[in-house]
Amino acid sequence: MDKQMDYGTPAVIADKQVTLEIDGRQVTVAAGTSVMRASMEAGITVPKLCATDSLEPFGSCRLCLVEIEGRRGYPASCTTPVDAGMKVHTQTPKLADIRRGVMELYISDHPLDCLTCAANGDCELQDMAGAVGLREVRYGYEGENHLKAEKDTSNPYFTFDPSKCIVCSRCVRACEETQGTFALTIHGRGFDSKVASGTGNFMDSECVSCGACVQACPTATLMEKSVIEQGLPEHSVTTTCAYCGVGCSFNAEMRGEEVIRMVPNKDGGANHGHSCVKGRFAWGYTTHKDRITTPMIRKSIKDPWQEVSWDEAINYAASEITRIQRQYGKDSVGAITSSRCTNEEVYVVQKLVRAVFGSNNVDTCARVCHSPTGYGLKQTLGESAGTQTFDSVMQSDVIMIIGANPTDGHPVFASQMKRRLREGAKLIIADPRAIDLVSSPHVKADHHLKLRPGTNVALISALAHVIVTEGLVNEAFVRERCEWDSFVAWRDFVAKPENSPEALEPFSGVDAEELRAAARLYATGGNAAIYYGLGVTEHSQGSTMVMGIANLAMATGNIGREGVGVNPLRGQNNVQGSCDMGSMPHEFPGYRHVSDDETRALFEQAWGRPLSNDPGLRIPNMLDLAGEGKFKAIYCNGEDIAQSDPNTQHVTHALESMECVIVQDLFLNETAMYAHVFFPGASFLEKSGTFTNAERRISPVRRVMTPKNGMEDWEITARLSTALGYPMEYQHASDIMDEIARLTPTFEGVSFAKLDELGSIQWPCNDTHPNGTPVMHVDEFVRGKGKFFITQYVPTSEKVTARFPLILTTGRILSQYNVGAQTRRTANVAWHQEDLIEIHPHDAEERGIQEGDWVGITSRAGETVLRATITERVQPGVVYTTFHHPESGANVITTDNSDWATNCPEYKVTAVQVARVTQLSDWQTEYQNFSEAQIAFAGLPADVAATE
Repeated sequence: MDKQMDYGTPAVIADKQVTLEIDGRQVTVAAGTSVMRASMEAGITVPKLCATDSLEPFGSCRLCLVEIEGRRGYPASCTTPVDAGMKVHTQTPKLADIRRGVMELYISDHPLDCLTCAANGDCELQDMAGAVGLREVRYGYEGENHLKAEKDTSNPYFTFDPSKCIVCSRCVRACEETQGTFALTIHGRGFDSKVASGTGNFMDSECVSCGACVQACPTATLMEKSVIEQGLPEHSVTTTCAYCGVGCSFNAEMRGEEVIRMVPNKDGGANHGHSCVKGRFAWGYTTHKDRITTPMIRKSIKDPWQEVSWDEAINYAASEITRIQRQYGKDSVGAITSSRCTNEEVYVVQKLVRAVFGSNNVDTCARVCHSPTGYGLKQTLGESAGTQTFDSVMQSDVIMIIGANPTDGHPVFASQMKRRLREGAKLIIADPRAIDLVSSPHVKADHHLKLRPGTNVALISALAHVIVTEGLVNEAFVRERCEWDSFVAWRDFVAKPENSPEALEPFSGVDAEELRAAARLYATGGNAAIYYGLGVTEHSQGSTMVMGIANLAMATGNIGREGVGVNPLRGQNNVQGSCDMGSMPHEFPGYRHVSDDETRALFEQAWGRPLSNDPGLRIPNMLDLAGEGKFKAIYCNGEDIAQSDPNTQHVTHALESMECVIVQDLFLNETAMYAHVFFPGASFLEKSGTFTNAERRISPVRRVMTPKNGMEDWEITARLSTALGYPMEYQHASDIMDEIARLTPTFEGVSFAKLDELGSIQWPCNDTHPNGTPVMHVDEFVRGKGKFFITQYVPTSEKVTARFPLILTTGRILSQYNVGAQTRRTANVAWHQEDLIEIHPHDAEERGIQEGDWVGITSRAGETVLRATITERVQPGVVYTTFHHPESGANVITTDNSDWATNCPEYKVTAVQVARVTQLSDWQTEYQNFSEAQIAFAGLPADVAATE
């Protein structure tokens, strides 16, 4: 199998070029390039073991020595920079002798079990022994050696065999430089030196299982268990991770149609060869025994499922939709798309709704996470997307993180951010909870604005007050780039005494002096970038807060260049793309309103059907009307609203009230338990298409195996459309992208062929920007002049009371993903087997709660029971949990409060009471019984109930 070229040391970017001679050849490279890289770029191979182009040069293995005319000794080529006119020799008799001697020492303390070693054929030590011509080892094994060192198999995904370690330090350096966790170190000196994880084994250490050490290891010391068990792969296909919004590029290394391992792609524009535990290792769900691969139908959710053919399932679904629309009207039916689906799949679903169902009743799970981003950034800047590349953070001097937890939610980007922080960038964190970045051994926030949940807008107004009243506005930028009248109105508003940090401190809980210092740092510290997450959007004032963030960036001129910007961190792999594709009920693809006559005429001509100019139903509207008996059928493509949406009992009541629920997914998820038709979906490894990540990067998803259900997801939707009398005659996902490009200006230049050529593309991609747009709003805003909006703080209606004195807020954890349907079916459960409730020691002591106790959490919406963990990461008065396990019922207690502009649920603010209990809640008992019955109806093994 062809491997990606390793040049030994990282590439250097420099204006100056240097010409030197290597083995008689003239070579020209960027100034500062290592002799090793210059040689490799010229096609001259230099032996190496400690060097790799993903890490800074180290110079320890002594294999890459060269001779340089006019210099004494034999310098290491990896640590020697080129000089103009330098004459280098990489192959001489003396060098050959030295290299063989070095290799002889390595091999003398290495097991000679190559034929049975898992790395046989993929071992750099083996390769280098051949490259230097080692034919004998004069040193015996009778003396002291490391050959009996005990293997560590504690990690579920890889082993550590110290008997095969050559102490090259690549794993240690990868953990430091690439990941930034510093979980590994070299213990001892000389012959006694060895790699250690700090606590005895990998599983109990600070290791986050990102795989960087495994990737860096040149021997079988660190080796994937999948390779040990299945052997080496024989070909690879480049595709894109189906987890978070970072959008990492991976090489799926295969044998036939079997995935052996997922290796991060060094050329990946978003990840540059790095990965996290989910993308690198947690892909086993794609072949899990719980996968449903045969279509099923039933009349009632009280009936067992019947396995049927694809034709029968699709025709039954089509007949039910037709019947229901004939009986109740066209608006009685709708669909929900998923941010886990490809752009092409989302596009055909919204096309089905608009051209075939005859309404705009299509919505997306992005409604419940980032719809305020779309609204707020569209209003202020003119485009519903983040402004930068991830790489832009390396030019930032000040980084402000608001309501996001990058190390858990976006770990590969977090590693890059930590690298910049270690280089000296300043860090401001606004979060009710002490996330890892607040204080760790190697990164500490300069300011942690520990606000109360629900007071974001008070915080942003106070920050703006300081910037305005202390003369820190970049007035030249504002006059040139923004609507002056809107700025004046905003300036006068935030300058009011009631918006001062001191006046708002009683609401936000943030110390006024700390806030003032943070505001000054943001405004005066150089390039300042804001990164935010669901802690901004999932509030009743989510849209207001997004506009407030944009106001701050415009007022300080921190937009339109590298190192600055407004950057939403999208939670799922295709949140950006699902919105781009027209999943919202009021917008066609490209964020164009359905009431716009010119846009609607464009789609009517292309699709050959009249289209409605009335915005359709949002998810909350669909559910409310279903409960009233007015909304009768829904097509859920890849979305699990019964677990992910707020006020679970309201959602399940709505599903029970519908006459036809169609679910298309990999597993019998929580929503599917209320379904009448189940279309088995295809995993990301079984389909072609594209995902669009948080930086607007469109990346290819390439099929590496035959779909176990027989079809890709877009084909299922197209066949349903055909059964409803509207053929969608696409032959391949590329045909769908071609249609998207024809009808969507920002995607005009995008095609599968261009993606093959460039690897990935950041939209807008058109004649003006044929290779994409890394940084938005460079010369002017998309809307022309940037517009400031008044951000009046309005306290949430969700109040703490004597009955509900605590505020519950929610978030994610590194090892799990969203509703957990994928990650719970992998070994990642070793790190997170259940959702816990975090509670401050003071609040726990008041209630007699101890570590590990079962506690009941009661809100105005419902009650659930979780195990308590006592921690000072949360402040007094605040409790915190995750929502990855359905039996936890986190959304049983969240209310249906939502953002004023977009109906994005207010997940982050729920008034609750917490008390010790001895049994599950009534809801959990009912859920357990219902779930077990539904699993039995599907004919699945009883142990699936535990997985679910």
